Amino acid sequence: MALRFREASVDGLSPVTVELPAGSVVGLVGEESAAMTAILELAGGVRRPERGGVTADGAQVWAGPGEEWPEEAAVLALPHLLSRSGWQERVRQRARLEELRRAGTVVVCSSHEPELLTAVCDEVWWIDGGAVAARGAAPEVLALYRRASMERVRTWAAGRSAVLHPSLRRGDGRAVLEAVETLDGEGRTAVVWRSGEPAAVRVRVRYQAAVEDPVVGIMIRTRIGFEVFGTNTELEQITLGPCSAGDVRTVVFRFSCALCPQEYTLTAASHDRDGVWHDWMEDAVAFSVADTRYTAGVANLRAEVTVEGR
Repeated sequence: MALRFREASVDGLSPVTVELPAGSVVGLVGEESAAMTAILELAGGVRRPERGGVTADGAQVWAGPGEEWPEEAAVLALPHLLSRSGWQERVRQRARLEELRRAGTVVVCSSHEPELLTAVCDEVWWIDGGAVAARGAAPEVLALYRRASMERVRTWAAGRSAVLHPSLRRGDGRAVLEAVETLDGEGRTAVVWRSGEPAAVRVRVRYQAAVEDPVVGIMIRTRIGFEVFGTNTELEQITLGPCSAGDVRTVVFRFSCALCPQEYTLTAASHDRDGVWHDWMEDAVAFSVADTRYTAGVANLRAEVTVEGR
């Protein structure tokens, strides 16, 4: 019950040549594309190649999301594997998938869940730019895909500024926070930081009245309000004053982004040393931290792991 692609291609898909043995599960990962759909349709027998050939030792079946899987099939194509299934259905279908594998069925599926692909697939194909960019064991291929995706996210995020939408704003008006920006390691505005790389926060304050010794500070919180990190110019022993009406101070806080991938908010403020606020913007901007792998918690400590006693 093997499935063979012999220089098989259609518009939008570069030629694919591969033989998949009976009882194998192949996962497709990548951004939604005509190429990924084409591979699934060719495997499931709902489309014929425009060039080359696709052959299977038995019936080819296409089962879209929500459709019942057949009792027997030589090849089963599953777009968006388990994407619409609840927990109970996932347990049942994963057991069913193993039954099909043992019966010799070749399963070709797509998913946006790396953990699922790692758990059920014998190999994974990364589909990129109309071609199979890489194929092999799930951990290695998914790592390549995540690295490429991370770079594309960074390119997209660079130059983008978060809009100021504070959940609360207060102060006596002696200063106005004109800008609160998250910056990447190259000093560009960015709404996504990469864990472990240099990052910065830039706060621009315009003083509306004389302030003898102002303090500018920031606080990073998780989306649910857990305080992660905070500092200010007083703690960092930076003097900003005295300031007169019309003066502008731009303060940049630089650090290594030692945060785990998730969403965060940034609070910024200008105030007197005794805590009287000039302008306080609670959760002024939201930003994200991304990485090429999952890390639990908030602080990414970049652990180095060794095994002793062997």
